[in-house]
Amino acid sequence: MTRARGQQGDGRTGTPTTRYSIPDSVTGNHPSFASASIIGRIARAGHDGNIALAKAELSSDSATNRAFALGAMHRSGHLNCVTLCGFFTDPSPAVRRRAAEIAARTIKPGSLEQGLVKLLDDDSTVSEAAAFAIGEIGSEYGVELAPETVEALERQARQHQDALCRESAIAALGAVHKGLSTILFGCNDKATVRRRAVIALAPFDGPEVTAALEKALGDKDWQVRQAAEDLLADQAAN
Repeated sequence: MTRARGQQGDGRTGTPTTRYSIPDSVTGNHPSFASASIIGRIARAGHDGNIALAKAELSSDSATNRAFALGAMHRSGHLNCVTLCGFFTDPSPAVRRRAAEIAARTIKPGSLEQGLVKLLDDDSTVSEAAAFAIGEIGSEYGVELAPETVEALERQARQHQDALCRESAIAALGAVHKGLSTILFGCNDKATVRRRAVIALAPFDGPEVTAALEKALGDKDWQVRQAAEDLLADQAAN
């Protein structure tokens, strides 16, 4: 007869006859706990100066570890552009996206532009982050973007299947004051893209810009209407 789980002894002496093991998920020996532990250590490495750990995890088999290690190296000031560029071709989209996000905040952004352009044709989450990074490079750091970079942004803004990627590309174009015709094209896209396109018209002027803003005043999306109203008010004030 099989003893019921949790019952011990022979009913007389209480002497255990079966040894029950506590599940790893309770003790912390489960692989997920070990993974969480190393990720926590990597995340802290950028703050506590454990550069050796962060550097070692850049070559980890785990994409999550590599992504966290990139962040730790960046926070500690030990991530150079050559190393960062190498992760633009990482097999994991999550790592490529993290590399693009860091590129937007690096101290030598101009050297990363070419690599970021290649990411515009990648996984949607990567393309969105790459477009944002290019916009930051051109606006916050004053880098004059190459014509082919602007063309790549315009192509993404017009043709990408993911609306978030189109929106990000249009925002980047507005930030660098380029691609007016493409931004105007975006004013006829879905609501989220139209909102971004109207805002991206801020640095531009001319009759076609005014016409687009006046048309947007009648948009069915209230945020598009509000953005257009604000920009037209700014135009009138100036």
